[in-house]
Amino acid sequence: MTSQRIVGRDADQTSPHPTAPHILFPTTSVPLSRDERFMLRALELAQMAEGRTHPNPAVGCVIVHGDTIVAEGFTSPVGGPHAEVAALKNLKIPGADCEMYVSLEPCSHFNRTPPCTQAVIASGIRRVVIGTIDTNPKVSGRGVAMLREAGIEVVCDVLEAESRRLNAPFFKHIATGLPYVVAKYAMSLDGKIATRNADSAWITGESARAHVHKLRNTYDAIMVGSGTLKVDNPRLTCRIPDGRDPVRVVLDTRLESSPESRVFNLPDSTASTILMTGDNVSAKQRAAYERDNVEIEPVALDENGRLDPRAMLEILGNRGLLSVLVEGGGTLLGTLFDRRLVDRVYAYIAPKIIGGQQAPAPISGLGIAHMNDAFTLEHTEIFSFEPDILICGDIPDAFRDLTPRKAP
Repeated sequence: MTSQRIVGRDADQTSPHPTAPHILFPTTSVPLSRDERFMLRALELAQMAEGRTHPNPAVGCVIVHGDTIVAEGFTSPVGGPHAEVAALKNLKIPGADCEMYVSLEPCSHFNRTPPCTQAVIASGIRRVVIGTIDTNPKVSGRGVAMLREAGIEVVCDVLEAESRRLNAPFFKHIATGLPYVVAKYAMSLDGKIATRNADSAWITGESARAHVHKLRNTYDAIMVGSGTLKVDNPRLTCRIPDGRDPVRVVLDTRLESSPESRVFNLPDSTASTILMTGDNVSAKQRAAYERDNVEIEPVALDENGRLDPRAMLEILGNRGLLSVLVEGGGTLLGTLFDRRLVDRVYAYIAPKIIGGQQAPAPISGLGIAHMNDAFTLEHTEIFSFEPDILICGDIPDAFRDLTPRKAP
C-alpha cells in the first residue's frame, strides 16, 4: 500500500520538513498518542543531524517530565556524544521522574564512545520509549535487554515506520554494505533535461535549485558522470548558510575529463573529491589529477567496459558513506536503475516544453520491456517550488533487505 502527500505553494513554509529525505510524517486525521507526539519530536531532532553523522545513524532524543519536554539532543558528528547522552547533558533535573523518547534503540557496545545504555541507566530514567530496534548486529535488541535488566520500563516500535525511513541509509548499509542511492534530476514537462544542443541552464527556477542545495547538505556524497562534468563543469558544493559540502564523486572510466575542471580544484572545500576511474588506467594518467583533496579510486570494469556500478557503491560503503545523491547524467542514472540500485527519487519538473528527438532524457540505459515492470514510487510527496514542482518518493523494493527485526 502506498501513501502520498501533496503540499501547496512555498514548500519551505507549508511542510515541517520539506527537505527530509527519508521520512513521511504522520498525516492521519486520528490524533497522535502521547508517546507518538513525543517520538515525533525525537524524529524532528534526528533530522537536524542528517548528513553529519556517518557512519553512525542520525538519532533524536527527548526527555519528558510529566507532559513537558525538559531536555533534547541529537547525534553529534562521529566521535561526539550520541543523542541520548546529548539530551542527558541538557537535563537539569533528576532523571528518576523522567521518561526518554529516542528514535533508535540505544547502543549497548563500546566503539568511539561508551554505550548509551550505561548513561541512561546511570541517569535514573524510569521509562524509555524507542522508535525502532537497531539492526546492527552489535546492538539488535541488546540495548533493550540491558535497560530492562536494570529495571527500566521499555516500550518499542513507536512510529516505527517513520523511524526506519529516516535512517534508511543506515539500515541499508548495515544490511548490504552499500550506501543509500538517491536519483535527482530536473526536467521539462516533456521529459527533457537539455535542448538538442545540450543547453540546460536553467530548466528549473531559483527556488527549486536552492532546494537542491538543501539535499546536498543532507546526503553524505554527491555523484556525477564524466558527461555531466564536461557539459556543466559543476562544483558540486553546498551553497547555503551553515551548509556543509558532501563528498564529491566523479566517474570517469578513461580519465577523459579535464584536470582543470572546477570539481578538482576546490582548495577551500572541507570535503574531498573521489575520482573513480578504470582499474586499467595508468599511474601516469592519474598523476595529472592528483591534488591534496582529490583521491583517485581505481574501479573494476563491467562487461560493457564501464565502471562496475556495484563495485563503485561498495567502495563508498567501505568508506562509511551511508548515502549518495546522484545528479546525473542520464547514462549513469540509467545504469543504476537497470541494476536496481536506486532507493529514492527526486524529480523536479518545470512547466516548459523543449521537444526534439535529440534532446536528452533524464534516464537512459536499457529500461524496461513491459509497463508492469515500471518503477512506481511509494510514500510519494509533491511540493511546489513555483513555477516548478518536485515529486519525490521511495523505490518500492528499496527495503527488500531491510526487514524490520521484531522488538524483544
